[in-house]
Amino acid sequence: MRLPQRALSALAAFAVSAALLAVPPAAPAAAAGAGPGCDPIDPAACLLPFPNDWYTVADGGTPTGRRVHLRTTLKNRLGVPLRPAEWNRADGFSPGSMLLSRVPGVDLERSGAAPITDIGASLRDDAPIVIVDTATGERWPYWAELDANAPDDRKALIIRPAVNFREGHRYAVALRRLRDASGKPIAPGAAFARILGPTLPSGDPLHARQRDTRRVLADLERHGVGLDGLYLAWDFTVASSQSLAGPVLHMRDEALRKLGNRSPSFLVTQVTNDVDERIAREVKGVVWAPSYLDQYGGLPGSALRRGRDGRPARLPGNSQAVPFQCEIPRSAFAEPARPALYGHGLLGRESEVGAGNVKAMAAEHGFVFCATKWIGMADEDVPNVVSALADLTRFHTVADRTQQGLLNFIFLGRAMTRGFPGHKAFQNDEGASLIDTGAELTFDGNSQGGIMGGALTAVSPDIRRAVLGVPGMNYSTLLNRSSDFPQYGRILDLFYPDKLDQQIGIALIQMLWDRGEANGYAWHMTGDPLPNTPEHRVLMHVAFGDHQVAPVSAEVEARTIGARVHAPVVRPGRSPDKVPYWGIPTFGASHEGSAMIVWDSGSPAPPLANVAPTEGRDPHSDPRNNADARRQKAIFLKTGTVRDVCGGGPCVISP
Repeated sequence: MRLPQRALSALAAFAVSAALLAVPPAAPAAAAGAGPGCDPIDPAACLLPFPNDWYTVADGGTPTGRRVHLRTTLKNRLGVPLRPAEWNRADGFSPGSMLLSRVPGVDLERSGAAPITDIGASLRDDAPIVIVDTATGERWPYWAELDANAPDDRKALIIRPAVNFREGHRYAVALRRLRDASGKPIAPGAAFARILGPTLPSGDPLHARQRDTRRVLADLERHGVGLDGLYLAWDFTVASSQSLAGPVLHMRDEALRKLGNRSPSFLVTQVTNDVDERIAREVKGVVWAPSYLDQYGGLPGSALRRGRDGRPARLPGNSQAVPFQCEIPRSAFAEPARPALYGHGLLGRESEVGAGNVKAMAAEHGFVFCATKWIGMADEDVPNVVSALADLTRFHTVADRTQQGLLNFIFLGRAMTRGFPGHKAFQNDEGASLIDTGAELTFDGNSQGGIMGGALTAVSPDIRRAVLGVPGMNYSTLLNRSSDFPQYGRILDLFYPDKLDQQIGIALIQMLWDRGEANGYAWHMTGDPLPNTPEHRVLMHVAFGDHQVAPVSAEVEARTIGARVHAPVVRPGRSPDKVPYWGIPTFGASHEGSAMIVWDSGSPAPPLANVAPTEGRDPHSDPRNNADARRQKAIFLKTGTVRDVCGGGPCVISP
């Protein structure tokens, strides 16, 4: 996930410099939760607690019966408010949303809250934090932490789901019997204490909030959650699959229906022969895909164009130029190679398919790899990402381009299997295809390619097996835990200097990011496929102690998609968890299904707090550079079987 140096463009550097010069000094942090539209039960900041059905309205036209209705929102340091139109399209909140509140003086250890090292404790009958599915009564697992990046007076209480919340379901949350560092119980705030009291008259400002809260309390008690020592309670609704994936599915289905059984149009622009001892030919060119962005050409900063029905709609004749680069191994001239898409890393580009590890995978195991840009989060998007972090209203332009990027990958895959084999650039001297036209299209991606690749896998009608290298999901979990984030965190520090506001902002942009990354698609990545989509199998390769993509986010992904983990996972004493890899079933010699493999290069375990690792070497690139790992990937992509390549023990890499 490391940002390539070329991506630090002069324009991005200029944006940072301009920000430093133009932004006035930060005003002191102040409680902002009592304004119009804010929930009065948590006055530390508007939008707390979050997510929260107080910020929705009834809407019989949505699958959940709700619709997000943000009114008062964040303001950046220049006083520019976040304009909520894009958020208000949703019929609920992110399935991976962190729960945010502010509990002054709370000591989570003295309170007995489940830490990241003991997720099972979150399901104890006496747990001080309870999340319950109001329809099924199921208690939801989580871990709780305080924001380690914030001063004491602005530390958010962060509750992260250990498995994504169910789409379309409503959850009730209770914080109870919380204690400070001395062990003293923490009393509820003034507003919530009044809500817990006698019925308030209809003219009281808290009357409506009391009515809604009593419904939440009834749901909690109905499912056996005691409310003694209650500090705070609220509910929230999770977005439906239609809200999350609907735009991409509409674009995909409409575009493929018009394409039919044909290949997309493409142009080969460069052919290089005898690249090296592994690669016989490198082919570059452009595929054209229908563009649903609101600018011709769909440059960075463009957004989805919406029709009157709210669904993506094309400008007349608008197409997206999809650059590609393909690596054809020498072995393909003896036996046609299998087609595979490759996904590049953080803010990178399609040329990363020419990296040594990808060439090795192609040569050793007979794959033709083709890649394009993850537009929205490619090298050309760096300036727009910087500007979006300065004004979060603009973040939908990042998420919208990533959705178009998913369609671009689908069209590149169709060209690989239906068009490229008939072009001389992909043929030998006798005119035979170097691409195996009888083999299924597969996917292999690393870092950002592993994150975004989960979404591509879920929506692809052609890919049935995918390898997600050093993956994770849910940027709201990943950002603070990534060594790549500090250079971008500077922008948030400039424009949203209050650390409590930053966590709210990260939670908000996750709602948009869901539309283009694995977090919004995880429930449909393997089983329970989306409409007009096959079931998939996924192999996740995780680097223990990864500095760039937090392994804990991969564990949440594994639980959500139903993957098993290879055991023994790591050597004794390596994991700090009370029950390592809690809630993830294990397998031994082989597994016919989705799986997670943890590769251990000896780096220290990650910090327990929401901060980036700084100790030891970064093992982020180790799995892809290991021959046994590549062999395991190849077996899986060809057969769907996950084989133990680690001799019956943990998978250990000597760097």
